[in-house]
Amino acid sequence: MDVDVLVVGAGPTGMALAGELRLAGAPVLLVDRLARRSALSKAGGVQSRVLEVFDQRGLLEPLLATGDHPTGAPHFAGVALPLTGARRRHPWRSIPQVVVEGVLEQHLAERGVHVRREHELTALAQDGESVTATFAGGAAVRCRYLVAADGAHSTVRSLLAVGFPGRPGTRTVVAADVRLAGHDSTSTHTRGADGNWASVFPLGVDQRERPLHRLSFGGPGRSLPRERPVTEDEIRDGLRAVFGDRVRLLDLRYARRITNAARQVENYRHGRVLLAGDAAHAHLPIGAQGMNTGIGDAVNLGWKLAGAVHGWAPEHLLDTYHAERHPVGAAVLRNVQAQSLLMDQEGAADPDLIAARDLFTDLAHLPQVQHHLDDVLSGTGIRYPMPNAGADPLVGLPAPDHDLGPVRSHELLRSGRGLLLDPTTRFADVAAPWGDRVDRAGEGTAVTPVLIRPDGYTCWTAGRHDDARTLGAALRHWFGDPR
Repeated sequence: MDVDVLVVGAGPTGMALAGELRLAGAPVLLVDRLARRSALSKAGGVQSRVLEVFDQRGLLEPLLATGDHPTGAPHFAGVALPLTGARRRHPWRSIPQVVVEGVLEQHLAERGVHVRREHELTALAQDGESVTATFAGGAAVRCRYLVAADGAHSTVRSLLAVGFPGRPGTRTVVAADVRLAGHDSTSTHTRGADGNWASVFPLGVDQRERPLHRLSFGGPGRSLPRERPVTEDEIRDGLRAVFGDRVRLLDLRYARRITNAARQVENYRHGRVLLAGDAAHAHLPIGAQGMNTGIGDAVNLGWKLAGAVHGWAPEHLLDTYHAERHPVGAAVLRNVQAQSLLMDQEGAADPDLIAARDLFTDLAHLPQVQHHLDDVLSGTGIRYPMPNAGADPLVGLPAPDHDLGPVRSHELLRSGRGLLLDPTTRFADVAAPWGDRVDRAGEGTAVTPVLIRPDGYTCWTAGRHDDARTLGAALRHWFGDPR
């Protein structure tokens, strides 16, 4: 083999996956067809669950040190959810995708992984033992596994002849990074009586400490062909239609048209090729859920793929990637489609739709509704199907951050290994055979014994009379046979 794992695509999903593999000691090659990293920021925010993941990997502080990244209330279909901020250890932050990518690339470089750029994939073949990828110019790489993280127009997916079922784009709206006059630092979704609308949320400040905003707008007659360039005059006209002369364009950083296409592959695994991020699911970018879901894919897949490379992963482990992440992607598509409908992005001003939105807005003032929508958007409410998940309220959910005295439990996950919290050393003998894959901590604390996977999800808790047996079964299920 030239390399154990080849990752195609060096966006946030591909770089996050390469980092997970490197952390787990699995040799990885990361390639991208572009000559340099894009300066365009397709996503503008990082959700709570991904911020927790970055904290678990020691990446949160470097990310926050890159500039002013304000927190704020998330929104659902433009309706703010102000009662949600205090629920999270790390509330939503306005951090552009380009900043996230820069931190991930620096993190990889410090660990000896460098993106091989200008590698355009042209052919793909796999057998029972390997995958061979051929690039423009004739160079070829043979690997044990290949991961497609090359976006919604994935070359890997096309070469595999894998379908991308769903809805094609039927309309476009404009998304732009801008400096504005006359708009404060809050997130807003404003609509006019004629159906024109504009969403604005802060992106922090530029190098000269001037506020930046992400602007999206649309309305009747504003759905233009995706390939048509967005002009400053078009943006000024869109602002004027909603705000009059109150809000003005000062500077346009970049703009593009985005569509309401909604697609998802039927299976995330095809032999030794796996799909992640936008290569597996694509939708209208609302709430940066595409980037956040892709990073979630990477963190879920990384440790499992490393286990397969190292030879300890049970045969079913890689299949749990699809079983756990496909429902997550499908749920994101559903909530994005619901938001798009409620936001009336076509500007039709249909009376029935207006009535439904008014009712939704009233419901969204209820704390229970805001909390539910926050769970949906933030990723913190994701519960994976696991053994005993129905009987135990914690199994399948992200593990709480436990205070262990000198350290917190999320810091111990920076090893990229599993973690057993065992306050009385009751389970030391049970866990010892997995000592090369699972750390044990928490002695002398008051925490409940729990087993946490490398991706930060609880997969076992104590509380039954046969705890030693069920712990052994959980260790074998998630970490294979002991050495």
